[in-house]
Amino acid sequence: MNNRDIATWRMHEHRLWGTPFGDPVEALRWFGAMQAQEFGPAKWALGQRTRASDDGAIERLYRDGTILRTHVLRPTWHFVHRDDIRWVLQATKARVHQVNGTYYRKYGVDEESFAKCATVFTKALNGGNELNRKELMDVLAKDAGLTASGLHMAYVLMRAELEAVIVSGTVGGKAPTYAFFDDRVPDKKSLPVEEAIVELARRYFTSRGPATVKDFVRWCSLTVADTKKALSVLNAEQDGNFYFVKPNTGKAPKSPRIDLVQGFDEYIMSYSESKDVLRSDTPARDIDLRTYLHAILLDGQVIGHWRLVPKPLTVEAELYRPLSKAETAALDSAVKRLGEFFGTKASWLIAGS
Repeated sequence: MNNRDIATWRMHEHRLWGTPFGDPVEALRWFGAMQAQEFGPAKWALGQRTRASDDGAIERLYRDGTILRTHVLRPTWHFVHRDDIRWVLQATKARVHQVNGTYYRKYGVDEESFAKCATVFTKALNGGNELNRKELMDVLAKDAGLTASGLHMAYVLMRAELEAVIVSGTVGGKAPTYAFFDDRVPDKKSLPVEEAIVELARRYFTSRGPATVKDFVRWCSLTVADTKKALSVLNAEQDGNFYFVKPNTGKAPKSPRIDLVQGFDEYIMSYSESKDVLRSDTPARDIDLRTYLHAILLDGQVIGHWRLVPKPLTVEAELYRPLSKAETAALDSAVKRLGEFFGTKASWLIAGS
């Protein structure tokens, strides 16, 4: 397999090409977990894979707790479906605690201190209450005499998420709220750890394959040994270093095809060892990725980057090279799809023009 073949295969498994999902729930459960570092762009990542879905539909699913946002895997923010969150945590939390261990020790988030925090959070949130980060800091200071801010508070909250004490509430965005986990996830069914790891591997190699063992290990923080055992249970197929659960059946759409993906999209963040598949033949030029975080894909490979400018909704693009007439038309179509998701007309321009 060459990079072009792998990119085509992955674009179909990620459902950026081919038949879209019927709704955001189907999309999220296909992936198991989707990185949601930034709330707005993460909603777009779900919407662009879904037939006739918009920002409002995903907001409603978030408010009612069908879609949850919490720290799992590497660890970082992810969307996880309510019916999957317990087994995803079961599969990964021990390893994520190990990854966080240095920071727990540095900021004093030890067993005794965390137990106090968990008790305070449970008392404050149990019964349907919701508080944002600042309000939880105030509650800790008042009820436990604990002063936590900055990274200290971040790791307190993360440990509470991993231990299923708290989870996202009804409010996302810049000041998200937290709720009591059992209030938002009333069904307490899970899976034994080994079964949960196998299920996580199945979701990953089905939705993101072909991928390598190192890709998966980096994505979820599990060990190589756990991964190889899970692949054996799944009877995964192998081509060189690449593993997959189902063969490729999709063909590339008519070229050129442009897709606008957010910077933390699973198509980008699911891979480490094989991330070069994303690179096009066009040499990359120096672009400020802190500003132009998101990626412009031409036939499944990166051709530039973009950011979203509101009011009026505008895609501001930085490209590795000028686009042809046909590629410009493809970008027009991609920007139109983005605007439709947000319920408005969208346009695009080249940065600095």
